Amino acid sequence: MNQTYMKEKAILPLVLSMSLPMVLSMLVNALYNIVDSYFVARISEDAMTALSLVFPLQNLMSSVAIGFGIGINAMIAFYLGARKTEQVNETATNGVVLSAIHGIVLMVLCITIMPTFLRYFTMESKVIDYGIRYSRIIFSFSVIVGVQLAFEKIFQSVGRMMTSMLAMLFGCVINIILDPILIFGIGFIPALGIEGAAIATCIGQLVTLLIYIGIYIKKPIPVKIKVKYLTWNKEICKKIYVVGIPATLNLALSSILITALNSILAAFSTSYVLVLGVYYKLQTFLYLTANGIIQGIRPLVGYNYGANERGRVKKIYHTSLVLIAVIMLIGTVLCLLIPSQLIGLFTNADDTIQLGASALRIISAGFIVSTISITSSGTLEGLGMGMPSLWISLLRYIVIIIPAAFILTRVFGIGSVWHAFWITEVISAAASWILFHKFF
Repeated sequence: MNQTYMKEKAILPLVLSMSLPMVLSMLVNALYNIVDSYFVARISEDAMTALSLVFPLQNLMSSVAIGFGIGINAMIAFYLGARKTEQVNETATNGVVLSAIHGIVLMVLCITIMPTFLRYFTMESKVIDYGIRYSRIIFSFSVIVGVQLAFEKIFQSVGRMMTSMLAMLFGCVINIILDPILIFGIGFIPALGIEGAAIATCIGQLVTLLIYIGIYIKKPIPVKIKVKYLTWNKEICKKIYVVGIPATLNLALSSILITALNSILAAFSTSYVLVLGVYYKLQTFLYLTANGIIQGIRPLVGYNYGANERGRVKKIYHTSLVLIAVIMLIGTVLCLLIPSQLIGLFTNADDTIQLGASALRIISAGFIVSTISITSSGTLEGLGMGMPSLWISLLRYIVIIIPAAFILTRVFGIGSVWHAFWITEVISAAASWILFHKFF
């Protein structure tokens, strides 16, 4: 498979051809997140609250797998651009095995700490029970998630975006179909409640992995995963982690943010905790879609950088800025026009709907400006510059927003907490623009 098209094809068609399959995949993934939460909310508001509280650790599991996968992706793309076949295969093989090891560690850790983690935020026995029952099943599949996402990033690194799209689509569609069947029961299938939601998710992840493995066997890619390439090459493993650790922290920081905000909000009202959880489900439509663009350009950036085509890297960056800005504009319009209807998907309580609608209107003020931070961070990852990318995420998820939320709630009351989001995005965007141009 010839990869030279990555440095020869016109920029806009190239970015679109690589990104659109991933955008579609991310949209379906976001739809799954919404549908999953919608059906869980039908069980009870306690079940939805439990899902919101489990989400940070669930996000941490995904962050480790995706972040390390980004390290694999960046190094494979770089070595392909530099025509170093042996290093390509060693990167892929070592990456898959290390991803499985990460999954085992996370499974044990998350299942062990979950009861204590939930009790930190609530003493409601029903919420804690729902959270434990759901999380035990979800985290039991950590190894499957790790290996599946490693394969995803390997396929993306060689431009096989359609394969990645189809694998993700099948997994998400199966999730969506199984959710109501396993949660509420049908025919001879009993109603499993919140465990049904977890099982549906895990089956979808397993199906996605099996599709990747099947396609890898039937339609080989220019990357080989074989025992003979399991060399534990220190230099290659180090390079994967140099990109993968900052990328993991980039993604995991949102878990820290949600945990910190849950602590602040729980002191006032669990309704705010629920609204925050609903917001993070809704915003996946925007940020996962934008992430589809980023996934599409990462291998392009890495390949062109490895081939010393710096001018093309800049053009890819600016093209992505425009595309992601359009996505954010659409999200802003929807949050301003129909916020009550969006929140109403997850609760019937009028007070909670009113509270959530107000939150969406305020938070959406930062969507468009966040384009700069998202694009800069993703491009720097593709360049193998993990630390500057991490600094951008630290600004967005820790350094600015948590102190801002704490101060605003203490000075102006709990309702002002949502202003911390757009304030953070404005400051982070300015810093991101400076960092990107400093390091590239």
